[in-house]
Amino acid sequence: MATASARHILVNDEAFCKELKEKINSGETTFEAAAKEFSTCPSGARGGELGTFSQGQMVPEFDKVVFNDEVGVVHGPVKTQFGYHLLEITERS
Repeated sequence: MATASARHILVNDEAFCKELKEKINSGETTFEAAAKEFSTCPSGARGGELGTFSQGQMVPEFDKVVFNDEVGVVHGPVKTQFGYHLLEITERS
């Protein structure tokens, strides 16, 4: 079964999510620093790190990105029932 490691930033506002992505991609901040400062998920304290998980353990919108899109880049905003996510896949096997 496929597994992946990823980190994410969860916020309530899509526009703010896009703004954070721009700041990360431009080098103005790091993914980890933005997660620690702005993520509403408890994983924010760990820089957004979610650890390793299998396909089907996360919500479908999350899985679709993590198990199909490019590793090592920032994806999003991805809307789920929890809010808007920025996702970075750190590893997939």
